[in-house]
Amino acid sequence: MDVLTERSDFYIGLGLALSSSLFIGGSFILKKKGLLRLNSRGSIRAGLGGHAYLREWLWWGGLLSMGIGEAANFAAYAFAPATLVTPLGALSVLVSAVLASYFLNEQLNIHGKIGCLLSILGSTVMVIHAPQEEEVSSLESMAEKLKDPGFIVFAVCILVSSVLLIFVAGPRYGQSNVLVYVLVCSAVGSLSVSCVKGLDIALKELFAGKPVWKEPLGWVLLVCLVICVSVQINYLNRALDIFDTSVVTPIYYVLFTTAVMTCSAILFKEWQHLVLMNIIGTISGFLTIVLGIFLLHAFRDVAFTADLLPVFLRRDRTRVHTASWKARTKQQSCLHQPLLDPEDVCKRGGERAEQQCTQSL
Repeated sequence: MDVLTERSDFYIGLGLALSSSLFIGGSFILKKKGLLRLNSRGSIRAGLGGHAYLREWLWWGGLLSMGIGEAANFAAYAFAPATLVTPLGALSVLVSAVLASYFLNEQLNIHGKIGCLLSILGSTVMVIHAPQEEEVSSLESMAEKLKDPGFIVFAVCILVSSVLLIFVAGPRYGQSNVLVYVLVCSAVGSLSVSCVKGLDIALKELFAGKPVWKEPLGWVLLVCLVICVSVQINYLNRALDIFDTSVVTPIYYVLFTTAVMTCSAILFKEWQHLVLMNIIGTISGFLTIVLGIFLLHAFRDVAFTADLLPVFLRRDRTRVHTASWKARTKQQSCLHQPLLDPEDVCKRGGERAEQQCTQSL
């Protein structure tokens, strides 16, 4: 019975994570469509300080979709391991890119299409090989996990490194190196996911009728989550303000997901029941998603045409071009002798040929 419950929880968490990506990815399209409609009406743009989007129902639809997606993602951590839920967040980028190519007429080049396929492939591999057993099912067990020496060392390292990045590396290298602020977001984000996991467990116990509001651990996790999310938003906005989105997004995804997977492995011991093949499969799936996201973002503005292909790949195209050129030459010339000039051909063909050439020219 417990095995069936664990399996059902796993698939519930998987479904919530996938639906979260769909809602979040679609929310960007709805918001963008709403803003474009406002621009076509001549309203003051949001980038210039306008707030006309508050009267646009498409924008509100995008905001509602974003809220539903974030709620589904929050709930997914209560049923599935963080090692599975966090990497699947990359699918929202894929959904947004595909929908934008259809509804916003944005170009999705060959690199983007390959990136989408790789992201889907990597997500499928991760779902197959990800850990499916939950090690924490109550706040009491969560409290025991938080007392683990390995996690305490990890948390101290995260806090010390974040302080050094913020107060030492930030003023010196924050304006020139994208890793400084992104590392702060990723490191603190791994702790925020752990807090979300604990709060999800508290909510499950609350719905089961247990008086979890009397437990101080739940309130401590809530305060820590607010602090961590505030730090994440602050320094992610700084990174996006200084550097291009196409640079920040893939780097942030890789570092944030790696930090979350490391934290989950230390705190929740999600990997201890996995065989070597599943560990390799999970890591391979994650790296495949990373490659897909990189291709989708890094080459977004690169115009990829057939002219950029190597010569051996353009052989058929060259033959078609040559055949069409020969067909045009055949129609324009009066005799089928391409090695001779038209004038020489006409002189050698006699008076009749010369008259035909004169008429054709």
